[in-house]
Amino acid sequence: MTDLVPEHPGPHRRFDPLRGEWVLVSAHRTERPWQGRIETFDPPGFLPDYDPDCYLCPGNRRAGGRVNPAYTGTYAFTNDFPALRPAVADTSPPTSPLFRADRVAGTCRVLCFSPRHGRTLADLDRTEIHSVIDLWAEQTTDLGATYRWVQIFENKGEAMGASNPHPHGQVWAASALPTYVAAEDRRQAEYRDAQGTNLLTDYTRIECVETTRVVIENDTWVAVVPYWATWPYETMLVPHRHVLRLPDLTSDERADLAELLKRLLTRYDNLFATPFPYSMGWHGAPFQTDQIDHWQLHAHIYPPLLRSASVRKFMVGYELLGESQRDLTPEDAAQRLRRLPETSDRNDLHVT
Repeated sequence: MTDLVPEHPGPHRRFDPLRGEWVLVSAHRTERPWQGRIETFDPPGFLPDYDPDCYLCPGNRRAGGRVNPAYTGTYAFTNDFPALRPAVADTSPPTSPLFRADRVAGTCRVLCFSPRHGRTLADLDRTEIHSVIDLWAEQTTDLGATYRWVQIFENKGEAMGASNPHPHGQVWAASALPTYVAAEDRRQAEYRDAQGTNLLTDYTRIECVETTRVVIENDTWVAVVPYWATWPYETMLVPHRHVLRLPDLTSDERADLAELLKRLLTRYDNLFATPFPYSMGWHGAPFQTDQIDHWQLHAHIYPPLLRSASVRKFMVGYELLGESQRDLTPEDAAQRLRRLPETSDRNDLHVT
């Protein structure tokens, strides 16, 4: 396999060095007529900054019965219905090597980005996004003192399972490394042992020279559609400097990240003229281990939309049974995102 891919290549596979997996690229697939599922899409209208029925708005009662304080900035609380719990019982001894189980302790928190119900992260200004980044860093430090893995993430939009439109994310902390994180840990360590450098710092340096897949770059960060991207408009955010975790970011790096997020998320919204759904999450060095120099902090953004606000990418069939497949090249996706404006008229859609 060659590193250089023609502008309009035929079907080919690309290797993901972070997970050690392949992805099938079939750029011609978007030419086929679509008679599949069409997502329901209602253009955004006037959205209130406060909803009396919202579980996350300031002063409101949550589903679990507790009342939110009258918060005016960011706000974090322990999830009323967590997937992980601090105290768990030991698992029963396996009756066969084929029936393995292991206990996992943890906790889950909800992170409100803003008290204003009708906003999204893309709607916040850079100062407000900077406060969200500070919250992510604070939660990472706090939970990293107890747990090996701290997963910061946001699911935006109903298409990604978000049941509440209030701007919020989550943090799950666990005593064990999740499967995908363990793969990234292993692959980065192997690269460091073989090359003496860091996989993602080497990768992004090359991307910034070639520029083909770079969407946005500033003094300390780059947003790139990975060469091995799976989702149609997937991006990865990586600092130029070697950084292990979110709390290690300098004030300037946090300000630049806020600027980059504002610009990138606005472009996403402008792509199909809709609040763009996605799952976004941060990967940094695990805690409770000394072997972390091979890690580089980075964020993955996985948006599902493919052709329009109502046609999404489905991971089914061959993707579930064989390997991941994408319908346009990463180079094409990056070019489309670069062409988009970085201003939005969504601020006109909010009322107080």
